[in-house]
Amino acid sequence: MLALKLAVTGGASFAGALLVGVIAMTGRAVKQSGEDLAQVQATIDSLKLAVARSMPATGFPKGRPNVETDFNQEVDLPTLEPTAFVDPMASVLGAVRLGKQVYIAPFASIRGDEGQPIYVGDGSNVQDGVVIHALETMQEGKPVANRTVTVDGRDYAVYIGKQVSLAHQALVHGPARIGDNVFVGMQAMVFKATIGDGAVIEPAAKVIGVTVPAHRYVPAGQTVTDQRVADRLPEITDGYQFRSLNDAVVHVNTSFATGYARQAKETDEALSALGKPARSEAPPAKTSEKEEK
Repeated sequence: MLALKLAVTGGASFAGALLVGVIAMTGRAVKQSGEDLAQVQATIDSLKLAVARSMPATGFPKGRPNVETDFNQEVDLPTLEPTAFVDPMASVLGAVRLGKQVYIAPFASIRGDEGQPIYVGDGSNVQDGVVIHALETMQEGKPVANRTVTVDGRDYAVYIGKQVSLAHQALVHGPARIGDNVFVGMQAMVFKATIGDGAVIEPAAKVIGVTVPAHRYVPAGQTVTDQRVADRLPEITDGYQFRSLNDAVVHVNTSFATGYARQAKETDEALSALGKPARSEAPPAKTSEKEEK
């Protein structure tokens, strides 16, 4: 009989993530060893209960508010569509809006506390270790020039379109705009730049201060800081090796958004059965005009 005892501490979300793996391994052990199913099931149930007690039910469903500063007196909470999912070990704070089926992976950071607002469109994914941030957009209550991008008549510090993949450890630093169906590779950087629809920024590439035309790609490791170079970037053709990569990545990560949201709902239900709060609530914050529009 597998005997496991759990101590739930302040590092509970990390412990909870480990417990999910333990639960899966315990299930496999049943098949392999033929141990008494009822006893092992009881152990699994106790593990699930510990996870329910230790983990925020749906990540941080309202995110966290930013703080009032000398350059920005507005305090905002992120706005999430109901089908978006933020992992408990990710950080989303301030003036951030997440669209439908957006998946925010562990250790991603989206900080709408300096440059504001930040928008992530429907079906996009922000993978492990990704940072989205921007230069301050307000000083002493007044907008700072050239620190935002305009999309459909609205200003954003960072705008990320629909079905965009920001792969592991990528950095998007505003002012920046990324169009629809774009893949930004592992450890790539986009700063003060615009990326056209359907483009690919290959791993470790850097795009600074230029516009990448639609359906072009930046080769791995290349740094593009000159618009003349950006205008001559190679076009994505049928023979391009990463032509369909983003479609597959988006499929995987929207599935994650759905699956982890379902898992979080089950955790909610387990907590409700115990008479415990179903989710970790953020401190109250006023909604600014940016989110009311």
